[in-house]
Amino acid sequence: MNETSQVTDLVRSDFDLAITMGDPAGIGPEIICRAVAGMTPEQRSGVLLVGDPDIYRRAAALIEAPLEFVSLEKHRAGDDRVAVAEVHVAQGEALPDGRISAAGGDLAFRCVERAVALVQAGHARVIVTAPLNKAALHAAGHHYDGHTGMLAALTQAPSSFMLLASERLSTLHVSTHVSLRDAIDRVTEERITATVEAGHAHLKAMGLASPRIAVAGLNPHCGEGGIFGDEDERIIAPAVRALRQRGFDVQGPISADTVFYRASRGEFDLVVAQYHDQGHIPVKLIAFDTTVNVSLGLPIMRTSVDHGTAYDIAWQGHADATNMGAAIAYARHLAAQRTAA
Repeated sequence: MNETSQVTDLVRSDFDLAITMGDPAGIGPEIICRAVAGMTPEQRSGVLLVGDPDIYRRAAALIEAPLEFVSLEKHRAGDDRVAVAEVHVAQGEALPDGRISAAGGDLAFRCVERAVALVQAGHARVIVTAPLNKAALHAAGHHYDGHTGMLAALTQAPSSFMLLASERLSTLHVSTHVSLRDAIDRVTEERITATVEAGHAHLKAMGLASPRIAVAGLNPHCGEGGIFGDEDERIIAPAVRALRQRGFDVQGPISADTVFYRASRGEFDLVVAQYHDQGHIPVKLIAFDTTVNVSLGLPIMRTSVDHGTAYDIAWQGHADATNMGAAIAYARHLAAQRTAA
């Protein structure tokens, strides 16, 4: 029986969160164990870890966390041990700490694959992912641009969107992991419209009755009347006008050198950024440790830390789990909203 098919034989089916290990050579196992160790018994009972239990045990021992792990098939309601949907390192594969390896990339992929199957089968509500390394992922033959693209492929979603959420500023991206040259080509009326729609739907689901959305311009000063490019007037402005006519509270294009400041002061609930760095830089500047990466446009819900594998400090016992805690807290809110619905 393969790991994916095991979801039909589960004992429990009421987990709030399925947390994936990420690249085991990085800080993922440690920050997961730190976060789980800090939970109340009630919170811990709603968590299902996905990954190699021996690696989780090693991480718990590293940080001296009194955690016990048990396979999902043996876990029962009221069990104080942490349930693990087991995904093992391929036999005979080298998995060096703090280094890129095909084994690490493959395990990270298979953990996400298993988590998706668990959620699709109704055994967990929201996925939380620890960081993976794209080079390791590609070395293992899994050619995705990261978690968001991988999840879109695994769920057969036509498109997906990356939201960076924080208390003071949240951004949603028209494009993410593509070159800047390609990102400009992806600024289309259709994609801007779909991005705003996805952001609006998510904010409504999170309890905002009337989300206020700003759309950032692409060019300096939104092109300055076409002097610095015509995309803002030719593409972005018509998309915004059409959305407003449909009843969306959306403004734009607004010059990127002011819109993020205005949003951080409370004028907007969300800024649609035109490309990766335009949206990532301001959010990480304001809330580097607490920003949560959320995938929108998928038939499943997923949150993540907004940092990498940190190979340079992996398996040394001093990785900071603050961001993982924020991702888990956001996921709990999503799970509660889904349950209420």
